[in-house]
Amino acid sequence: MFRWLIGAIALSLVASQALAADPIEIHIGYLGRAGVKETLSLAEQPAANDGVAGANLAIEDNNTTGKFLNQHFVLDEVRVKDTDDVAKVATDLASRNDYIITDLSADALLKVADALRDRGTLLLNAGATDDRLREQDCRANVVHVAPTRSMLADALGQYLVWKQWKRWLLVVGSHEPDKLYADALRRAATRFGAKIVQERTFEDTGGARRTDSGVTLIQRQMPVFTQQAPAYDVLVAADESEVFADYLPYRTWDPRPVAGSAGLVPTSWDAAHDQWGAIQIQNRFIKLNNRHMTALDMQAWTAARMIGEATARTNSNDPKKVIAFLKGPSFSVAAFKGTRLTLRDWNLQLRQPILLADGRMVVSVSPQEGFLHQVSELDTLGVDRPETKCKLQ
Repeated sequence: MFRWLIGAIALSLVASQALAADPIEIHIGYLGRAGVKETLSLAEQPAANDGVAGANLAIEDNNTTGKFLNQHFVLDEVRVKDTDDVAKVATDLASRNDYIITDLSADALLKVADALRDRGTLLLNAGATDDRLREQDCRANVVHVAPTRSMLADALGQYLVWKQWKRWLLVVGSHEPDKLYADALRRAATRFGAKIVQERTFEDTGGARRTDSGVTLIQRQMPVFTQQAPAYDVLVAADESEVFADYLPYRTWDPRPVAGSAGLVPTSWDAAHDQWGAIQIQNRFIKLNNRHMTALDMQAWTAARMIGEATARTNSNDPKKVIAFLKGPSFSVAAFKGTRLTLRDWNLQLRQPILLADGRMVVSVSPQEGFLHQVSELDTLGVDRPETKCKLQ
């Protein structure tokens, strides 16, 4: 009996060592854009690893759980330039990874999705906020982690209406992304009972963003640009192109708050967020990267954690099983936002609360109190099921 017990223990140790030596590997690709977007504020300039740093942190988290399930997660990062054949690069990345987190423009993401349609590769959109990717141009092989412009605009609109700031002066940039954000803001105003008393366009005339006389020029320009407006409660700016919005606070002709692309900004994540255990991930991220966590970092973290969560729940490395569970009704993921996040099955958009931040503090979190929904209050943000144009294919 004693010899049998010793033998059983020995076999168990050998089996455990073999199990530990040969974990199942889950490969996740990260396909991002080369270079970083220039911002008006030097304090807001993105780091070179913006986005992928969040994915790397999630890989660590996945591997913490993976140790108990004999799973090991690996991240494979690739960057593309505007001149690269993004479909070709993505196809090569897909040959090594069953899942790819993307930070691409809407057009580039559609090219990648169509190129990989028959391969079974799941794309997780961490960067593009375009509503059309979830609506008329939706794809069955793309899950959307980044919030849409309409979700961001609705989150802001709910708060402004809750504050009874219902008269908006809308200032729109002259670039296409600015106009798309303005469309979302107009929709939010109509949806929640606000009134846009006037719209103005800020034309981008080019030229240097920063000059020695810049402060003086801006201090004169912005009051003149915003004067003689009808009575309004809040100036709402649509300036995704980073041309003018950050120059508006404290410089408007009338003493009014600024929101949208500057002032009070709707975002999926902010460095000041400290509720629901967020301090824990904020501190871990700073320790690893010597900087604060951005919205793109958090969106990439959430994307990688979604794969980790689905893999752990299915205890499988079969991409078909993992993807089916991720898209199914039992899937959810925790992301330090006070509620578990789930997917909208009609367009594969991740439901999520939206933070409203002023650059130093989180002012509020939407959905706001009193905005009700028969299924989920999170569905008061963005395009709801009855409105969708998506036909997944």
